[in-house]
Amino acid sequence: MKKYDVLTIGHISLDYNIDCFDKQITEIGGAVIYSSASAYACGGKVGAVTKLAEKDKERLNELVIPKEDIFYIPCSKSTSIRNKYFTPDKEKRQCVCLSQADAFTVNDIPDVECKIYHLAGLLYGDFDGEMIKELSKRGKVAVDVQAFLRHSAGEGKEMYFSDWKDKKELLPFIDYFKTDAAEAEILTGTSDRKKAAEMLYGWGAKEIVITHNTEVLAYDGKKAETCKIKARNLSGRSGRGDTTFAAYITERLNAPMKEALLFATATVSYKMEKPGPFRGTRKDIENYIDEFYREEKENL
Repeated sequence: MKKYDVLTIGHISLDYNIDCFDKQITEIGGAVIYSSASAYACGGKVGAVTKLAEKDKERLNELVIPKEDIFYIPCSKSTSIRNKYFTPDKEKRQCVCLSQADAFTVNDIPDVECKIYHLAGLLYGDFDGEMIKELSKRGKVAVDVQAFLRHSAGEGKEMYFSDWKDKKELLPFIDYFKTDAAEAEILTGTSDRKKAAEMLYGWGAKEIVITHNTEVLAYDGKKAETCKIKARNLSGRSGRGDTTFAAYITERLNAPMKEALLFATATVSYKMEKPGPFRGTRKDIENYIDEFYREEKENL
């Protein structure tokens, strides 16, 4: 039986990204690509489960992890999204679902030994609550809430965000819960990230990570820690939340929260300086910390 530190589950998407100057770039994206690359760079043993239409199998080449650790499942169609950005920093955008791949089920999960099952979806409907409950019996569960808040109104229509109606039922089954600042406000009704983390913890999530364009916050029910993002440019902004969360949960297997937060924030800062999934090494991240996060490292 194969053994993994992290098994990342999610769809690979063909993205049409249009910047604020109406320049379009076509990219292969998806949380599963950015997340598995980040966890792999941290030194974790990483597997990836994804569904694609047969005609789109070449998208698998974008995964950074070894091919023998990719679990491909054919399905009727693949996910595709068009993103229109309205500002140079890409903070404001309109997203349109062009197509959505078939949902994952518990039967899609390979028979492996795994420490953390990471649900890295893109759209509501990629997973159901029963998968969270079942995987919590096999190992720790990490969830990026995007796939439970971002809805498709139909192919070719603008996506929208809506609160997760099952959150209080399912959060107790989640060990690591990731949300960005806007999603946290949808879930909790507050723009105060620390207060939002406390509320999510109170509803049952064991550890919360909230990303923002200036910093990353982590909370374990005892103390909230923050770490500033120090990227020198934003050319690799796509996938920043996925990169952060995957690095964090991988580090948490062997490090305390504050140390894992520093490593994850340094990883995403470094990744944001170059487009695509992170292709560096653990040593590259450590060197980046020594150069740009010396004070934070000394204060661990």
